[in-house]
Amino acid sequence: MTTLHTNLVGDAYTSTHHWDLLCDLVDLDNRMAGQEGEVEGAELVKDAFETHGLREVAINEFGIPGWWRESSSLTVEHDRTHEFDAQHETVALPGTPSGDVDAELVDVGYGLPKDFEEADVAGKLVMASSMTPDDYGRWIHRAEKYGAAARGGAVGFLFRNHLDGNLPPTGSIGKEDGPGDIPAVGVSKEVGDRLVRYCGSGETTARLTVNCRNEPATSRNIEAVVGPDTDEEVLVTAHVDAHDVGEGANDNGVGTVLVAEIGRLLVEMEDDLETRVRCLVFGSEEVGLFGAYHWAETHDMDAVKCIFNMDGAGYSRTADVYTHGFDPMGEAFAEVREELDVPVEIHDKIRPHSDHWPFVQKGVAGMQGRSIAGESGRGWGHTHGDTLDKLDVRDLRDLAVVFTAGVYKLAEADREIPHKSVAEIRDATVEQGFEPGMRNSGTWPFDGEGQTTAAEADR
Repeated sequence: MTTLHTNLVGDAYTSTHHWDLLCDLVDLDNRMAGQEGEVEGAELVKDAFETHGLREVAINEFGIPGWWRESSSLTVEHDRTHEFDAQHETVALPGTPSGDVDAELVDVGYGLPKDFEEADVAGKLVMASSMTPDDYGRWIHRAEKYGAAARGGAVGFLFRNHLDGNLPPTGSIGKEDGPGDIPAVGVSKEVGDRLVRYCGSGETTARLTVNCRNEPATSRNIEAVVGPDTDEEVLVTAHVDAHDVGEGANDNGVGTVLVAEIGRLLVEMEDDLETRVRCLVFGSEEVGLFGAYHWAETHDMDAVKCIFNMDGAGYSRTADVYTHGFDPMGEAFAEVREELDVPVEIHDKIRPHSDHWPFVQKGVAGMQGRSIAGESGRGWGHTHGDTLDKLDVRDLRDLAVVFTAGVYKLAEADREIPHKSVAEIRDATVEQGFEPGMRNSGTWPFDGEGQTTAAEADR
């Protein structure tokens, strides 16, 4: 016997609710945190929650360090003067300060810790690839590479894409209370390869100019509930904000609409739910997990049974979940895999990125729901290629069924999902090699009493 009734599965496999909402979200063009598109996106989610019959629908606001894009350019001197200032060549990284710097350009390859140890970056413009080698053991986040450059005395940072297509990558490098330390831009693989060639054939100088606006702004979380009034609840989450260079279709339009769809399907089986489920869509994930940190800091974590956070779910229809060592959550999805006879990849590793992390770092049971990607890195994500045409409604339907079945199991009253101590989470984070990079990026949360008050880097 499967967890979901066959008529509910049939509903899910013919649904277009998620796709219709996704179309509305991408048509906003710009859902950058703290800007008008994020406001409109929050209203669309609120309307969907209300239409689907969820209860206690609300939007809650909070303050963030806002950032607005203006212009950026890179001028390189190598035999002759080369200008890179088109949108397909360079984009400023959110959270960068304005700046105008002229210095020698050095390439540090993948930007691994050893690459920085071997390079003299003081007073230089430093360039690093967006790629992390598959055999390295963990993913090196952009903010870690930026932080290593800044701490080494670099005067500017270039983040070069490893994927073809004239797609300069974006992504936040700001701090909890404002902009980062040095100006930074993303450059396309095509520009990056050219600069690597220049650096390899002799000293190359460059001028990096960034103009932007950094000032306080307001973001918002959207939430609603379904199920009985119980002492604890299961959180089903994603983030509505997206980077301003693309549509934010996959990152994280897909996660947002899956929260609404899971909520809709749970309403249809509400009488069978044994624990309240809170559908919660955060703002400002891309610029520092601010929405998730705000919620975690203003609510009782003992009332949270667990959090299931969806981010990176639009790559395929094959679910890919990370348990952070909370085995009962993995067991729930293993049961779904067996009942539905569909592939579900289950990993127990730590992923200190995205909106589950403010909860997991406090010891709250948390899982990230993704889908299998065909290549390393974010793919189209964080570029102007993150558009609706890359996605398939059939993938959303498959994932909605698997994730709804998993959430239903997480909400079973007799399924115990114990929290962990902060020390256990800290030790696992250290053992899996994340501490040096998180210290470089300013996001290490375990000093002092073992808690942070807000994030300082995009996840």
